[in-house]
Amino acid sequence: MKAKISSIMILLSLILTSAFSQEKSKKELKEEELLSKQAEIETLVNSKDFVFVAKYALPMGVSQVNLSSNPNYVKFNSELMDGYMPFFGTATAAIGLGGDNTIKFRDKPESLNIEKKKKNFQIEARVKGENDVYRLSLSVSFTGNSSLTIISNNRGTISYQGEIFPPETIRSK
Repeated sequence: MKAKISSIMILLSLILTSAFSQEKSKKELKEEELLSKQAEIETLVNSKDFVFVAKYALPMGVSQVNLSSNPNYVKFNSELMDGYMPFFGTATAAIGLGGDNTIKFRDKPESLNIEKKKKNFQIEARVKGENDVYRLSLSVSFTGNSSLTIISNNRGTISYQGEIFPPETIRSK
């Protein structure tokens, strides 16, 4: 009888041990996946060659705008920055006449600086458009979620929420 009880106890302890070890391995897998994503984002940002794509526009004084059906991107590159972002807000100069109310630029950036902070990367850039100069401030979390603010000489400030991707995922207009 004692032998049966002992063998049942050993069997139960083995079952419980394996159950706890599986739970721990799921945690470890999640942690490894997070670390892998962080390394991927860090490599992408440090290459100074990536694309920001917005999910939402957050114009000053206007409610949030879903951009899922609006093509948009800003390609960050130290040699050529290319941007095509919808604009919602006020303009201080005669811009956007003829129905094209977008922020567009395609030029070598005057400056492109990247700084790693405790919880994110902060990217600051300055680039000329056809009729304007844009200051871009991009905050990228270690998971890739991003917030872009564009300050213009001729338009109100606008922010966007989105993600960054490798440059080959988006084609220019």
